[in-house]
Amino acid sequence: MVKLFKALLLVTLLGLWSLPAFSTSVNVMGPLWLDTQAQWRDFKNDLQTAKKMGIEAVTVDVWWGAVENEGDQMFDWSYYDNIFSAITSAGLQIIPIMSFHQCGGNVGDSCDVPIPNWIWQHYTNENTGQSEHLKAQTLKPTDLMYKSEQGNYSNEYVSLWADNLVIPQYIEFMSAFESHYAHMAVNFDELNISMGPAGELRYPSYNSHDTNTGYPTRGAFQSFGLLAISDFQQSILSKYQSLSNINKAWQTSYTALEQIELPKHMDTFVTTGQHLNSTYGLDILDWYHQSLMKHGDRLITAAQRGFSKAFKNIDLGYKVPGIHWLMAAPSHLARAAELSAGVISAEFRSKLNNKGVGHGYKAAIGLAAKHSTTERQVILHFTCLEMSDNPVSHSFSLAKTLVSWVGKEAKRQGVTVKGENALAAGTSSQTGWNNITDALMNDGYGGITILRLNDVVNGLANTQYPKLINKLND
Repeated sequence: MVKLFKALLLVTLLGLWSLPAFSTSVNVMGPLWLDTQAQWRDFKNDLQTAKKMGIEAVTVDVWWGAVENEGDQMFDWSYYDNIFSAITSAGLQIIPIMSFHQCGGNVGDSCDVPIPNWIWQHYTNENTGQSEHLKAQTLKPTDLMYKSEQGNYSNEYVSLWADNLVIPQYIEFMSAFESHYAHMAVNFDELNISMGPAGELRYPSYNSHDTNTGYPTRGAFQSFGLLAISDFQQSILSKYQSLSNINKAWQTSYTALEQIELPKHMDTFVTTGQHLNSTYGLDILDWYHQSLMKHGDRLITAAQRGFSKAFKNIDLGYKVPGIHWLMAAPSHLARAAELSAGVISAEFRSKLNNKGVGHGYKAAIGLAAKHSTTERQVILHFTCLEMSDNPVSHSFSLAKTLVSWVGKEAKRQGVTVKGENALAAGTSSQTGWNNITDALMNDGYGGITILRLNDVVNGLANTQYPKLINKLND
């Protein structure tokens, strides 16, 4: 009892007694876009309900294509002036998402906001910054897009192989946002950065520009564009130092660097296991994954530059998707969907449960570890917390297992990880809420953001979310 009294006295003297009752953040996703007066009215009413439920903050997509639609550095923040005012008036915090991706074409999208159309023509007179044989070529708009193994182009997000061109635009956008909303720094709980389609650190491997690539297929590789192929050739040359060394490793007979290419029949390459059982295949997977990780690294660095004044101490965040299907698939398709999306390395292949590489997620989580400081954390957000394992045909899903893997690897690296539900329907069952609770209580997740505000204040979530908040408060 004496020891307890001394401990309580010390806590009081240190001023820690005023800390919040629980450190787990409990948030909700705001609507993608509000068009009508009725939608605005419902939104404001829903905010009041969310506040009463104990919710702390609302995420808001700040669409690049809405704000800078008219032209380079022609910003219109009026929509966000209104939506931020409504949120703060309800006594809630804001988590803005720098949404450099398109709204539309993904599951649950109910709006159509493409990225600024001018961006595709903005660099047509610039060289690529890539290999010598490309410097004389004029960039076409499609060269800035992801090109899939099917030959289709995605305009949802600028290809990461054009980062050297477009990242200055992202920095300008974030700097302008900081300048305009500097007075609201205390209202921003976190600043999230879109790193790919749907705002996630991934390739558009299962998006609508391709056919038959959605859930629960393996998707499609997105590295067949001009800039991607050039980068692949240069990266492989850098790794092996000479064409002769490449030929020796791959058992090929190339006579020029430009002859190096990706498989013409990628589907056969994957389904026969060549992607995991040949040096050529493993080199492709390593380059593809590392290209995405380098992109994530560049985007966090860009955010640190863009938010370097009034927002310099506000935590940053990024999202990695829970691609849970095909994880338990038989033969060579096991984890193929994650590989096509680029989110895991092929190092998992030695053991499915290889903890040393975070089951393939070591690098994706390590981005947050690398950039976090005492002044500013970088927070990882991970989806599908509501889902259960279903390791049978056709999904072959290990969603719950995956959530646990990522939570434990984040803890090992000292990274704060927060979760989301992947689908709004996932919180319409008690099982979904049980899975979310389990992740927060047992798997190291330090917060939850539920999709989406209207779904949270109605239906089962209206009773279950407050119960979860109370449980975290106990």
